Amino acid sequence: MSRLDNVFRQKNKALIGYVTVGYPSIEATLEVVPILAESGCDIVELGIPFSDPLADGTTIQQASYHALQNGVTPKLCLDVAAELGQKTDVPLVFMGYYNPVLHHGAEAFCRDCAAADVSGLIIPDLPPEEGGELEALTAEYNLDLIYLLSPTSTPQRIQLVAQKSRGFIYLVSVTGVTGARTSLPADLESFIGRVRAAAEQPLCLGFGISTPQQAQQVARLADGVIVGSRIIQLMDENNDLSSVGDFIGQLRRAIDDICSDS
Repeated sequence: MSRLDNVFRQKNKALIGYVTVGYPSIEATLEVVPILAESGCDIVELGIPFSDPLADGTTIQQASYHALQNGVTPKLCLDVAAELGQKTDVPLVFMGYYNPVLHHGAEAFCRDCAAADVSGLIIPDLPPEEGGELEALTAEYNLDLIYLLSPTSTPQRIQLVAQKSRGFIYLVSVTGVTGARTSLPADLESFIGRVRAAAEQPLCLGFGISTPQQAQQVARLADGVIVGSRIIQLMDENNDLSSVGDFIGQLRRAIDDICSDS
């Protein structure tokens, strides 16, 4: 059983937070991840900065650009993950694009992830039809390779991801890029239901969740709630990071209310 599998066995509903490594600084990343864990996150995604983050909205694009300007590299991200592993027990998942993985060397990257105690990888621009090499390497190094699905995914793509994704399936709430939104799509229940009918893995939904009410809405339908852009925004607004901990605590309570009612 992987560390991600264990999260979903222990928690009725998982809360997953995202931060960009090195934004606004390496020190901030090392400080905020333990805060996310202590405040209620069950898994933390560490974003590897990339020059062309096509799946990310303005907030995370700017964070990625700033981190690159700070000299953040995949190697530094691995070092940060290893240091975070000494600070907190929360499972860490890298979210990044395939080009830096290839540049590092796919096998070397998986080996180094395992050495840094990283639990999984999310590669938004890696289609499951082309993921065979990385699937084999992640399996060899006991990493979960997590694929994404969107509301426009075909039945065939849903079936393929259901066969291949490990740890959980990342559901994108909208067709588009990441970013905090004021409301969630009306067809969310239908989308999650279509994937649920084909997949046995936990389903975690992200892209746009920014309030406790939205987190609660998602938690009624999915197994996990993913929040990223709003965390980055709060890090911009409050250098002491207290607002981040408060926000995660609010999300955690909203999600747990669903579990206590059921």
